[in-house]
Amino acid sequence: MPTGKVKWYDGEKGFGFLSREDGEDVYVRASALPEGVSTLKAGTRVEFGILSGRKGDQAHQVRVLDAPKSVAVAQRRAQRKKPEDMVNVVEDLIRLLEGVEEAYRHGRHPEPKTARPTAKLLRGLADELDL
Repeated sequence: MPTGKVKWYDGEKGFGFLSREDGEDVYVRASALPEGVSTLKAGTRVEFGILSGRKGDQAHQVRVLDAPKSVAVAQRRAQRKKPEDMVNVVEDLIRLLEGVEEAYRHGRHPEPKTARPTAKLLRGLADELDL
């Protein structure tokens, strides 16, 4: 299957063009995108099949290989907390998780006053780790 990059894609109009690594640009419609994907960012590496249409080659069965890093990710990375600040977050999380563990060991779910802050800290830590 040919590979290339998204040259441009208009999510509102539902079409765009892919730049093939070994040939001319290829038209791509929204119906050729993978399930759950509604738009493509310029520069995203893709693999795709090619069908010959009335107006030239068209991509079908597009598969995203790797998307370019977004500006938002770069900004979030720049705003990361300092490692020394994260130590306190992890220590608090461990204490809260011990309370959650204790509740589960006794055959019950944790109380909302424990579960909510634990979930909030877990989400925050996950966001920090995922950058």
